[in-house]
Parts: sequence; C-alpha cells; structure tokens
Amino acid sequence: MREPGVQGKEASPMPEQDPRPPATSLAPHGAEVPASRRLLASWQRSEHYGVSPESIDPVWTGQVVSDSLFFECGHEVLTDLHATLAGEPVSLMLTDADGLVLNRFSSDASLLRALDAVHLAPGFAFSEREAGTTGLGLALADRTPSLVRAAEHYNASLATYTCAAVPVLDPVTGRLEGSVNITTWSQQSHGLLLALAQSAASSTAALMLARSRGRTPRSQPTGGVFRIQGSRLEPAPETLRAMSPAWTDAAATAAGALAAGHAVAALGERGSGRATLLAQALRQAHPGTRILTVDVPAPAEVEAWLALWAPELAKAGTAVVLENAGMLPAWAAHEVQERILHAGSPAPGGGPLWAVTAEQLADLPAPIAALVGALVQLPPLRERPGDVLPIARHAAREARLREVSFTRAAERALTAYEWPGNADELVRAVRSAASRAETIDLQHLPPEVLSRPPTHLTRLEALERDEIIRSLSRPGATVAGAATEIGISRATIYRRMARLGISMPAAPRPGSGPAGE
Repeated sequence: MREPGVQGKEASPMPEQDPRPPATSLAPHGAEVPASRRLLASWQRSEHYGVSPESIDPVWTGQVVSDSLFFECGHEVLTDLHATLAGEPVSLMLTDADGLVLNRFSSDASLLRALDAVHLAPGFAFSEREAGTTGLGLALADRTPSLVRAAEHYNASLATYTCAAVPVLDPVTGRLEGSVNITTWSQQSHGLLLALAQSAASSTAALMLARSRGRTPRSQPTGGVFRIQGSRLEPAPETLRAMSPAWTDAAATAAGALAAGHAVAALGERGSGRATLLAQALRQAHPGTRILTVDVPAPAEVEAWLALWAPELAKAGTAVVLENAGMLPAWAAHEVQERILHAGSPAPGGGPLWAVTAEQLADLPAPIAALVGALVQLPPLRERPGDVLPIARHAAREARLREVSFTRAAERALTAYEWPGNADELVRAVRSAASRAETIDLQHLPPEVLSRPPTHLTRLEALERDEIIRSLSRPGATVAGAATEIGISRATIYRRMARLGISMPAAPRPGSGPAGE
C-alpha cells in the first residue's frame, strides 16, 4: 500500500505543488483534528475496499434522482455560486450520501475534460469504496469538512487535483443527505476552498429548512455521557408496566443476548425508546449494573468524548449504551472498536458489557457491526399504541413525583396521535402538561396532538389552529361557542377545522371521570 503523501503517476497535464500532507485538518467550529490519522484511516479503508491505487475504475450507477429537497436546494445554491465564480478553474458538485455525483458546474473546459477522464461526473459513484481517499469520500465517511490535496489522494490518477467537500445533513432528521464538493487543480491556491464549500453546504441546509414548512430542526450531536438514574424514563421493572408485545418481546430478546455475553444493537427510529429498552434489558440480565448512555459527539469532539467514557468499559458492574452509532465518523468507529476489543471487563464471555442503537442495520459502522452479536427491532411509537399510556403515566409521575391522572378525552387524544417525534415527543408533552395540572385534560396538551393536518402548516395556519383548539379545549366548550368567541360563523369554523385537520375526541360518557378513578 502507498503511504499518504507519496507521489503517483499523473493523469492530467497540470503540474502540482507540494504534495506533503498537512499536520492538521479543519473540523467544525474551527477545531483541529490530526489529518494524518484521518488520512491513514481512509487509505486503509480504501485498500480494504480493493480500490486501485493507480487508476479509477468507473462505476456508473445510471440515472440521477433529482426530485429530492436536498437536490433542489443544493442545485440552486451551486447555480448561484457558479455564477459568481465565472472564469475560475473550479468545479462545483453535489453528491448524495453514497457518493453518487448528482450535478457539476464549471466554466473551465480543460478542467471538465480532465474530470471526465477520471469519471468525476454526474451519474458516477465516487465514494471511498469506488475512488479511495478523496475530499468528498472522506467528508461522507467522517461526516466532517475535508480537504484532500494532491498526492493525499489514494488513487494516483487524482494527484493533480485538490478537493474540498462538506457533508450536508437534513436539518430536521439529522440524516446525511450528501455533500457539496469543490475540485480544482492541485497547483491552485486552496486557502479558501474549504471555507467556500462550508458556506455552500450551510446555505443548502438552511434552504432545506426554510422549505420544510416549519418543521423543527434537529439539534446536532453533543456527545453527552450520563448515567441512567431511577428518575429517568428507564429500566427498572417497576417503571414501565403493561407495555405492548412489541416492546416486551424485544426487551426479552435483548436481555437473553446480554445475559449470554453478546453485544446487542437496538434498531429503530430516533426517540422510539431504543436506549430505554436496552437499559431495561440490561437491568433484567445484570441486576444492579451501572449503566452509562453515550451519545455521538460532533466530529471535532471525538477525542475528548472517547477519553470521557471509554475507560468505563473495563469496570466491573458497568455497562455502556452507545446511542446513534450511525452518526459516528468512520475513523472514530475504528477507535471505538479498538476500545471495545481492548477493554478487560469481567463480563460473561470475557468482554465488556455494551449495547448500541441505530436507525437501521445499514447505518451501523462496519467496525462496530462486526462486534454485535444480536439485533432487536423496535417499531416507532405510532405502531405501538399500547405503549402510549404506560409511557405517559410514567412521564407524568416523574414530573410531579406522584401519580397524575388523565381524563378519558386526554387518553383518547394521546393514543390517537401518531407521535412523529416518538416517545421523546410524548414525554415532553406529558411533562409539560403535568407541570400545570393534577389531572391532565385536553387543554393541557399541545395543539398539534388534537389536529391531523394533511401537510405541514405555515406559521399563520399554525396560529389559527392553536386558537381554535384553545377555544375548543375548555371544559364544556362547543363548536358554536368557540366560533362565537373567535368571531367567526359556525360554518366557517367547521370548514377551518376540516382544513387544519382538527378532530376533537368524543365527549366522555355521562358519569365518566379522570382515568383510573
């Protein structure tokens, strides 16, 4: 295998400058990450994938899908940026999460011909698996801005280029959508290349959020490490009773695997309760275990993050739940694998006691997936309506430190709602309601729980919905009374309720009171 920085044969007539790899590489928030480690890890992965170190073997994937929000916004941003760079020897590209080149902009004919020669063109796949270490391949693998210069490329035919790429995450779901890539000749100045790519990626994400019709952006990874306490929605047998078969079956499977000394991966949507299920299974398989949950950090914080929790793997009576492993940079996944393999915990089987969560099996980084011994699938909360009220009652009890009751109408509303944010959204809603009432009724629930809008609402539509629901949620309220209070006719309020998807739960039968009474 060649070493990063060693010059290979040229595939383009353009000369190159100093090919030596830099000591550091810019990461989010201006932090520095050792470039040599990331480059070496990428070169090793490239060799493992069987990538040719001398020439690009074209991988044509066919027609480019251009009907996504990411493509729409990215194309618009790069079109505008290209207009400001007329005459500059640069090529702007958008790729999907798998490294497929979706579009390309350049006014430099010689650069376009050279890029065609190495198949860096729309319709061709250019991830690490196909092209080895490149800026776009490294950005997608490590989920962090990446600059690869000259002979830092694994493939010698790319050594006459400098490539800067920045990943683009969906601002609402947090999923990797693709990357913005800027390529130029290696002899060109690259001082602002990465900053330009970062600006284009940020503009793309901002435009995606603006066109997502008011959806709430997902917070970025913070790398939190905390011990699961009895005051959290967790584990202990007495905290979550009468759960659905989907939950209890998954928990039993996980507990059995953990008791046998296997690492378990819980798969499902974020917020569905994966870490809670694993904690409950750990309590069952290893009573009295100290459980640490570890969420994935921003790429620039990986070193400090590992130092904070990795030593705990070797401690007796300690288990680690690694959340959202699919968000780990590729090089960090190898670091986690090394920590697990070298931990000397006396757990059954001779290894540390740990588990991991991800949205789907394909999201698990290969180094971590190789260590997993069992999988459990947890459906989203909308497919487990039997779990809504047990979780709600627990969340309410934890909020007030005593039992909290629910009216029948509130129970029906909670159960009927689809909970797009899963159990996390339910817990937030119930805790907020419990902080204001001993008995939770409709007026204490968020307006969106009582409506079924066919699409995402504009800000004005959301305000209109909230006002109607506020009036209808009062004890004894009627549609006619709400219309009078708002100042519209009865026919109008019915039309608006239908348009906004407002469906009030049926009134309780005479003599019925709060749940459990």
